[in-house]
Amino acid sequence: MKDDAKLLEQIRFDTAGLVPAIVQDSATREVLMLAYMNRESLLRTLKEGETWFYSRSRASLWHKGETSGNLQSVRKISLDCDSDTLLIEVTPNGPACHKGTYSCFGAQPVLEGFLRSLVQLIESRKESRPEGSYTTYLFDSGLDKILKKVGEESAETIIAAKNGSSDELIAESADLIYHLLVLLAERGVSLDEVVGELASRHASGS
Repeated sequence: MKDDAKLLEQIRFDTAGLVPAIVQDSATREVLMLAYMNRESLLRTLKEGETWFYSRSRASLWHKGETSGNLQSVRKISLDCDSDTLLIEVTPNGPACHKGTYSCFGAQPVLEGFLRSLVQLIESRKESRPEGSYTTYLFDSGLDKILKKVGEESAETIIAAKNGSSDELIAESADLIYHLLVLLAERGVSLDEVVGELASRHASGS
């Protein structure tokens, strides 16, 4: 409470009583959105631990995620060197942008971005079949070979989890995920469809 009071004293609100708030994912460090706060919305944010902002167009407070469920749990609030901009580090529970994207600026989480790049690479290998590529070899060998590799990597992951080191478990898990992505591509199933199934289960409380 003492730190909260100190923060409020230091902020230089503009002539309209507002201060810009940059919202950042505390895990990925990606900037999610920019909004505005007045004293009341900041007080509610500090009190409830979730982001509240001030809508200039509606002239009213709004609770981020109240309708969509995409709430933002506040981890840290910092003030810039001029005391006229806030940096709010959050754990997002869903997309930050009203258009349904992770960030209003087109950024993706590091993990999601890499996985999508890997999926795109696998898809390109399936189409172009460059010589010397292991992925090409798998697609050329057909479904049965890919299934065999998924089975082998599953078993090796289990063994590493039971008897191996953390490094061995990481390596075998990476092999398993890669071969699973190849299998999805072979069967024409997208990663988005799998993620959608997970999201559906999460929404239903599974």
